[in-house]
Amino acid sequence: MSNWIHVGHLADLPAQGARVVEHDGRRIALFRTNDDEVYALVDRCPHKGGQLSQGMVCGKRVTCPLHNWTIELASGQAVAPDVGQARGLPVRVEAGAIYIGTE
Repeated sequence: MSNWIHVGHLADLPAQGARVVEHDGRRIALFRTNDDEVYALVDRCPHKGGQLSQGMVCGKRVTCPLHNWTIELASGQAVAPDVGQARGLPVRVEAGAIYIGTE
């Protein structure tokens, strides 16, 4: 079961953009799509540890700024031919407030 932690507001997260929040010593990247869907991934590419929050968001994917690996926002999975997974966290948005689920 997750504990939900308030981490910001939808209005503060640009469409097709990202913001970083810190939780328990980890950087968590929040991503917002053009459809106002919000995703949360640990801000570390599975390839070389690049900050995903600094990458380009396109649709429901983010491209790592270091070596152009593309990561699915919903699952954290690298897009083939690359292999790996960024850790994702559950997200919910209520009345414009963003919450992430933690263990």
